[in-house]
Amino acid sequence: MTQTSHHRIEPKRYIARAPEPTAPSRTHASQLGVFVHPDGVDVAITAPLASGVEFCAIDRGPAGTILERRYALNGPELGVWTGFIPGIEVGQHYGFRVHGRWDPEAGMRHNPAKLLLDPYGRGVAGDFDLGPAVFSHEVDENLHPIPGPRKINELDSAPHVPHSVIVDDSYYGTVEALHTPWDRTVIYEAHVRGLTMNLPGVPTHLRGTYAGLAHPATIAHLQRLGITAIELLPIQAKLSETFLIEKGLSNYWGYNTLGFFAPEPSYATKAAQAEGPSAVLREVKGMVSLLHEAGIEVILDVVYNHTCEGGTDGPTLSWRGFGESNFYMQKPGNPGEFDDVTGCGNSLDFRLRRVIQMSLDSLRYWAEEVGIDGFRFDLAVTLGRQGRDFHSHHPFFVAMTTDPVLRSRKLITEPWDLGHNGWRTGQFPSPMADWNDRYRNTVRSFWLSDQAAMADGKRPADSRELVTRLSGSADLFSRGRVPGGRGTFASINFVTAHDGFTLGDLVTYNYKHNEANLEDNRDGTDDNRSWNHGNEGPDAALLAARQKSMRNLIATLLLSSGTPMITAGDEIGRTQFGNNNPYCQDNTLSWVDWRLQPWQEDFQETVSYLIRLRREHTVFRPTGFYTGTPRNGDPLPDVTWLARDGEEMPAWKWFEPSSRSFQMLRSGGGTDVDALIIINGLNEPREFTFPIGRGRPFDLAWDSTVARPNGFRERKLPGSTIEMEEQSIRLYLSNPA
Repeated sequence: MTQTSHHRIEPKRYIARAPEPTAPSRTHASQLGVFVHPDGVDVAITAPLASGVEFCAIDRGPAGTILERRYALNGPELGVWTGFIPGIEVGQHYGFRVHGRWDPEAGMRHNPAKLLLDPYGRGVAGDFDLGPAVFSHEVDENLHPIPGPRKINELDSAPHVPHSVIVDDSYYGTVEALHTPWDRTVIYEAHVRGLTMNLPGVPTHLRGTYAGLAHPATIAHLQRLGITAIELLPIQAKLSETFLIEKGLSNYWGYNTLGFFAPEPSYATKAAQAEGPSAVLREVKGMVSLLHEAGIEVILDVVYNHTCEGGTDGPTLSWRGFGESNFYMQKPGNPGEFDDVTGCGNSLDFRLRRVIQMSLDSLRYWAEEVGIDGFRFDLAVTLGRQGRDFHSHHPFFVAMTTDPVLRSRKLITEPWDLGHNGWRTGQFPSPMADWNDRYRNTVRSFWLSDQAAMADGKRPADSRELVTRLSGSADLFSRGRVPGGRGTFASINFVTAHDGFTLGDLVTYNYKHNEANLEDNRDGTDDNRSWNHGNEGPDAALLAARQKSMRNLIATLLLSSGTPMITAGDEIGRTQFGNNNPYCQDNTLSWVDWRLQPWQEDFQETVSYLIRLRREHTVFRPTGFYTGTPRNGDPLPDVTWLARDGEEMPAWKWFEPSSRSFQMLRSGGGTDVDALIIINGLNEPREFTFPIGRGRPFDLAWDSTVARPNGFRERKLPGSTIEMEEQSIRLYLSNPA
């Protein structure tokens, strides 16, 4: 508890509220938010069960005291309160106070002592001071509810919570989306702070900021790699959870939204923060504009499944105060309790019109006004729930995928939540794409946990699952009313993400090491499918073997059909020292360390080289699923699966662990090169015979046993043989003529 003063509601202490309701709003009641005019602002806010709503203009008085002008709004009309407030200008801090029934058991917590953020506010300023005043109910010294029925808390929250700020959203650069085709997209998932806090070439005052992300040094690195889209962890305004604040930690990742329209101010430069939210917004728009000039799309990770207000006894900051039943999923027959399918204390209820409207309005704002190219939806199953059940054609998805603005953006799901039947990979509608966790698990298992099993003398799995993932996961994405389903690029292929081990830690640790999170190592997944190669933690003697495993993983990712996603820092084998859930670690544990050893420079060159191969050859980027038959007059089947002897793999052999050594011949259709991928997933060398193909020679393009691409000059004729090292990949290319 950090609050040092308590303020009860005493209207005489403030500038008097308007004696009469304000003039009618010039904004239609269906258009929510605060809109600036030359002579004032239009206001429209939803609070359907309230008896009164006040717009509160906030100013700072002597010694930091808060001065407040309150204006009673008109309404409600269809649940919306409106008004025109004269004399309010850009830069004005504001909030709302809502009057009405106090009945927590019925899900109503109207409490005018709580200053509420505008759910549509485009700017946020001020600190959160955790203490009794931020709760709408009475709490004890430990911030726990007073036993018994919840009693209304009359302490004024205004000095202790962030305020909404009216922003000038004008910008003189371009905010148009890039629309990079899916088949040319390579995604790079990154955190604004973590990517640049230690990046050489970025000036100190720009590190960890929006401006630093768009600095030429950052852009040069992304371009060198061949990245076409950067997917940013949440940049919408956030708040740390109460339990983290009490531990002296913070929510670094940002999956705890305070405002769906406002950018997070702490990621802006100190100069922009000092100037205010309008400058913060300009910095965000400038970042997007500069990345666009470099040909790099910006995708935002967005969290519309829950808010930062936590469970029923969490703080009252915004939505709760306007009416819990207007936003949150409540337990059937018990509106005083939340039905939580997110694991975060509350879940926004997408059966409710205002929740869908707010989410769509927010998405359109970021797309149209900021120029965002796409969105990754955290716990997206929650957005498609009609209560307990998930519907792939939920009204929210239908509205979003047919919206004139949003339908052309990249729409990516995290296709699960923690509720009933929460795993839904492959079940979202076109043109959405899904994070493919089946891909992640399969590739990790094949190259790591299965290898560990063989090292222990155990029988590994066969390669059927890997073959499916290499081919674009047709079992998940080929279905639907349109032939071919959503296509290969609906599969967002990844081996790592922000959540879980880094690539370097996957080959270094068998177990999570999350002690720094202060949760007794209970947090984070235990299903890592990793392999420490015989010793837990750094070990110079194991470095070469671990590097080869990393090359196998990254090559599999970049040579698979689908859309690849790389996690920031994996291109240099970064470590988090075994922490697979550093969501609360805003420090060097999470920030990318750019001090490279020679082997890291080699690995970075390997990643860049493989991305370049993918970009230069359409054979690695098929838009449709393989049929195993010739297409468009090409005598060679689009894909041929071959055993080690160069002949087609017998169907029965896929069920044997020996199938872990196989060949994949992909046709370039006669216009591009053919690609032969040879995989030895066994723990001992194996001899392979080259297939006939078109009868043309095969040129070595890449070998996972080589630390750095060095101009391969090996040429093999059909029918010739090679010995493949254990646990390795080779890629050969063959010209069609």
